[in-house]
Amino acid sequence: MTTNLNPYIAFKGDAKEAMEFYRSVFGGELRSNTFDEFQMPVDEGEGSLIMHSQLVTPGGLVLMASDTPSSMEYTPGSAITISLSGDDTEELRGWFEALSAGGTVTLPFEKAPWGDYYGQFTDRFGVAWMVNGGSTADSAPDGA
Repeated sequence: MTTNLNPYIAFKGDAKEAMEFYRSVFGGELRSNTFDEFQMPVDEGEGSLIMHSQLVTPGGLVLMASDTPSSMEYTPGSAITISLSGDDTEELRGWFEALSAGGTVTLPFEKAPWGDYYGQFTDRFGVAWMVNGGSTADSAPDGA
C-alpha cells in the first residue's frame, strides 16, 4: 500500500489562475472542477470557483488546490511553506526563477552554508516556497 503526502493550497478566488501558473512552470496534467460541476451549495456567484484542482507533473509531483467559498474561514499567510528539493540544481534554479517571478524573494537561490543551493520566496499568489538543490537536498538545512 502506498501513502502520499501532497500540498493542498487554499485560495480566495484565484485557484484556477494559480494552478495554471504552476502548470506553466512544472508541466503536467491539470484537472479542475468547480462547485457547480459537483453540485455543491455555495453562495450566489461562487459556483464557478474551483472546488478541487490537481496538478500531476511528469516527475510525479502532485499539487492540489481549491478556492475557499465565503461560507468558510479563509486566512491567507504563512501557515505553510512548500518545499522543493532534489539533486538537479539547475532544474530547481529554473523553478525558483519561474515561480518567484512577480513575487517576493526573501533569500536568493545561492550557495548555502550546508553546501547546497537554497532560496526562499513568496509567489505572486501569496504562497511561501523554499527550494534546496544539491547533494544534501534530502536532509534538513539545520542538519536535523
